[in-house]
Amino acid sequence: MEPATAQRLIALNHQFYQTFAGPFSATRQRLQPGVLRILKRLPREANILDLGCGNGELWRTLGKAGFQGHYVGLDFSPALLEIASEHPQLPGQAKFLIADLAEPEWDAHLPLASFNIILAFAVLHHLPGRDLHLRLLAKIRSRLAPGGTFVLSAWQFLNSPRLAARLQPWERIGLDAGQVEPGDYLLDWRQGGSGLRYVHQFDSDELYSLARASGFTIIEEFQSDGENGRLGLYQVWQPTNDGLPPSAPARLDNNRYG
Repeated sequence: MEPATAQRLIALNHQFYQTFAGPFSATRQRLQPGVLRILKRLPREANILDLGCGNGELWRTLGKAGFQGHYVGLDFSPALLEIASEHPQLPGQAKFLIADLAEPEWDAHLPLASFNIILAFAVLHHLPGRDLHLRLLAKIRSRLAPGGTFVLSAWQFLNSPRLAARLQPWERIGLDAGQVEPGDYLLDWRQGGSGLRYVHQFDSDELYSLARASGFTIIEEFQSDGENGRLGLYQVWQPTNDGLPPSAPARLDNNRYG
């Protein structure tokens, strides 16, 4: 993908999430089942970096469940971060920061050098192009503490006939299919006004290729969410050959709390 095209798609999503922050947040008042499945396994006192934290619902869920560690939430939308910051503080230590994951130095102002868990729920599919994906994943790997874990989810919107019917032609934003990558789509929004978002449909093979190219091993995969249970593809990654035993405390485990 040409850099100019990628920048146009990034700008489109910036405009969307700033313009529709309120209506979007209203549709995100509870976490998806797949996210809850992961959160129940997070170590109680881990250092967690939440990429694309949105309205802060994930942090509120963690805090109410007794999480006591450090939490840092990043998002590029000032409007969504304002919503996140309006809620009262919960147990543990939380910080919300504005950061654009499409920028090379998005991590420049992180308060911690490394994190036990890095989360990217419903984030990667809004970032255009393999080059950007690999650059982001390399930075994520560098920010993981020894034995740390990266968890992601990718929206499987094509598994929903209702959502697939909302795909729009690239000509609506002055592009054509030859300027974007396979799996790239333009999706409309119909709550609180009419808007457009760039989205990418990942499959397991593409995510495997990205993991391998960026020095990760996929240790778990499952589908969840939506009426059919197939609207979210979840994967758990760890750096390849990190040399730590499986019982290292930074790893996901089955110690539930809350």
